[in-house]
Amino acid sequence: MINNRVPGLSMMSESAPGKGFTPGAGIIGVENPATFTDAADILVESKKLQPPSQEPGILILADGTRFKGKLFGAETIAMGELVFTTGMCGYQESLTDPSFAGQVLTFTWPLLGNYGIQACSSESSSVWPRGVVCRELMKIPDHRSSVGSVHEFLLSHGVPGIEGIDTRALTRRVREHGTVLCVFGPAEKENELNEILENLTPPDHSDLVAEVTCSESVILNEGATDSEGTPLPRLAAIDCGIKYNILRELCSRFEVVWCPANMDFDEIIGMWSPDAFFSSNGPGDPAHPGFATIARDTLASAVRADFPVMGICLGHQLMGLAAGLRTYKLRYGHRGANQPVMDLESKRVYITSQNHGFAVEDPEKGMLAPHPSGASSEKGENILGADFKVRYINANDGTVEGLDLIGKSSFTVQFHPEARPGPLDAAPLFDRFSEIVNKKIPSDRFAKVLRGDN
Repeated sequence: MINNRVPGLSMMSESAPGKGFTPGAGIIGVENPATFTDAADILVESKKLQPPSQEPGILILADGTRFKGKLFGAETIAMGELVFTTGMCGYQESLTDPSFAGQVLTFTWPLLGNYGIQACSSESSSVWPRGVVCRELMKIPDHRSSVGSVHEFLLSHGVPGIEGIDTRALTRRVREHGTVLCVFGPAEKENELNEILENLTPPDHSDLVAEVTCSESVILNEGATDSEGTPLPRLAAIDCGIKYNILRELCSRFEVVWCPANMDFDEIIGMWSPDAFFSSNGPGDPAHPGFATIARDTLASAVRADFPVMGICLGHQLMGLAAGLRTYKLRYGHRGANQPVMDLESKRVYITSQNHGFAVEDPEKGMLAPHPSGASSEKGENILGADFKVRYINANDGTVEGLDLIGKSSFTVQFHPEARPGPLDAAPLFDRFSEIVNKKIPSDRFAKVLRGDN
């Protein structure tokens, strides 16, 4: 199913104060930029909501481990893959990151919600984890700009939460034994919860990209120019679960067309005539035969046609698959704002923001830090028409964090350069891509603009 955060369905009035997401705002040459729904808009519009139920709850893992806690958020049962994130702040951005679709999210920082939820600060129009686990929930946030609490945020989006959990013990279990399926809900429904858990399938088996992508293509900042009035290059941004701040970063450098993941190369070229392609972050198994595979084939076609291409996170993994490398499930993934990444070319280490549970194998060392399940893709062939080299690695576990394509104007990174939340070390990678695209633009581009072609 395709989510209603899509351009056509979630578009709202630009004049609404303190609401919405308008990536084309403030860009030179852009008139009447479209505004889309921010997940916090629902709190700006809502009246006072009921307080947390604080009813006794129970969290059960697939290995039989049980944790008792108290319920908040929506009064429903949560089920999915248990993961953790290590960020000390940025919980609103994490809750609205589509890469968490299908997962139950544990926050390792012991206090959740102290500064509340801020208007216009979400990374999508929805809350994506299927459930939230924390040590202590701040019921009444302390910030002048807060439009509501985490409890109210989850309640409004129909997502359950549980607090009072020993998150240190829970995180140790995941680190040692790998991510695991789980379920939580009212303690009085323990038998029902156990039955649900017995029949629960991994979310990676579903086409999660299809659930989070937009449904139709739309141009975000039509007419965008630089300070000298020169039209910005047109970029096709393939939405596999794209975060809003990625679109903001792209709109400041390109004229951006927001495209669904199942829009193939020929359709994008025929409708929009872009100068370059970009593929975003997203949830699930990159080797899933659904929307992710369509996006992979689009990227491969773009590389073969000699377009500049940049992929981040899931986009990196899709390019890795197109290069003939296997992708595989990590033991517990990289989720947080303090992941060290080394640039093998400059030997510089960047501190990066990351959120992924799969990785691209190292062409020499193979699969590093794999999940006990051994889940991985089949060995494929290189369909890019180019060789590649590993450019970035994770300084903790040595996993591949980025590829450069040899002889092509394309590269990938596993981490999130836009840093929402997280450090800004890697933000210049957007500038690197912008420079690559501007050098590659065909000489007839301005004639095309004058003709009024798309």
